[in-house]
Amino acid sequence: MRAGWAEARPWQTNVALGLIGLGMIAVARQLVVEEDHYVLGHAAVSCVHLGLYLAALLVVWLRPANVDRWTFGVILVVAVACRLVVLFPPPVGSTDVYRYAWDGVVQHAHINPYRYVASDPALAALREPNQDLYDSMNRRDYAHTIYPPVAQVLFYLITWISPTVTAMKTAMMLFEGLTLWGLVLMLREMGLRREQAIVYAWCPLVMWELAGAGHLDATAMAFIVLAFLFRYKEKPGWVGVFLGLAFLTKFYPIVLFPALYRRGDWKMPAVIVGMTVGFYAMYLSVGKMVFGFAGTYVQEEGMESGTRYFLLSLVQHVPGLHGTPNGVFLGFAAVVMLGVTVWAWVVATPKDAKPMAFLRPAFGAAMALMLLFSPHYPWYVAWLVPFLCLMPNLPVLAYVGGLFYLCTTAMAVGYGPKQYLLNEYLYGTVVAAVIIEVILRQTPWTRGWFLPSTDDLPVLSSAVAP
Repeated sequence: MRAGWAEARPWQTNVALGLIGLGMIAVARQLVVEEDHYVLGHAAVSCVHLGLYLAALLVVWLRPANVDRWTFGVILVVAVACRLVVLFPPPVGSTDVYRYAWDGVVQHAHINPYRYVASDPALAALREPNQDLYDSMNRRDYAHTIYPPVAQVLFYLITWISPTVTAMKTAMMLFEGLTLWGLVLMLREMGLRREQAIVYAWCPLVMWELAGAGHLDATAMAFIVLAFLFRYKEKPGWVGVFLGLAFLTKFYPIVLFPALYRRGDWKMPAVIVGMTVGFYAMYLSVGKMVFGFAGTYVQEEGMESGTRYFLLSLVQHVPGLHGTPNGVFLGFAAVVMLGVTVWAWVVATPKDAKPMAFLRPAFGAAMALMLLFSPHYPWYVAWLVPFLCLMPNLPVLAYVGGLFYLCTTAMAVGYGPKQYLLNEYLYGTVVAAVIIEVILRQTPWTRGWFLPSTDDLPVLSSAVAP
């Protein structure tokens, strides 16, 4: 079968992708309909979207040499079309984007966005001209904004153009374009075809959560990819700039520091520290309130009690281990992340390390963080998709795709038995994917689908340019 596909012509690849792409556009339109009224249900729509995505990946994977100059155009047109379908309707599945726009509006009134909750009487004059933002915002009665200072600067700049959700979603789509551009450049440097960028461009989780919901993670992902580019080019100062921007937008990218650092370099850490001090100084008029809702959020999301951590809950279901405390799990998590740091120090930081040696430990740090802290919001794992684009592997695809689908089902209800069941399915799928990939790598007639592990090119051979 693989040989038959391999003998096909590029136009057949383009036609196949075009037909799948038309299906994706139709699914994106159906998603908008489902947000207005129930027809098929979000679970059915996400299942179809995920199936079309996997079919597209198989077309590119099984026919890597059968592309031409039009193939990437097909990928790009479909990616843009799907995002335009979800741009103008209300955000999909989340109202966070209303808070982004509100924070920008508050700053334009010369008020520190960390000072007041949205319902505070001091902001009453801002409500009437921005009633749609205020009415749709979550946690408006008790939560100060949680978003870090670079995010606040972005909110200010975007709302300076237009204080609307559409403008905010448009900006996030432009950041997505920056991410895609960076990934194409990275693929070229790795000797891979640019068509492999379909892994990111057509990912349904990315379409729904970044373009559809306008989540801020789109900006952090763009900064991360640019940090990768400059790390490859060995420009540590710029690595610091973009990793610093990513960190001061969403916090979690700081786990990439050990992989992106180069021994003996002082520029990268100095830039990050300087940016952190400088950007927080812009908002320090409120003192400790500059950290916003973070402390309450830790409690609300079960991080302090441990209820959000699936691996801890899994251990607590073992007879005799019911009373395992959260502190033990956090200690275990610290040991795992320390192990990843040591791995990065050995593999990626030496001055004679190969240019792409940082990718594996960076990917490892990102994936370890997600598996340990088991986020139950799908957009929290969106930043894994650029890694997946550069280093395709079945377990991470199963994790991203599985969480995307399961979060549209009745199991996605926060905490409790249903959330535990969701994670059982999700982590079980990842384990099964690991076993399947190991078998494929060891089976004689599928072993050739994979490249030997190298520091420069840790990806599937199906994506390698001739």
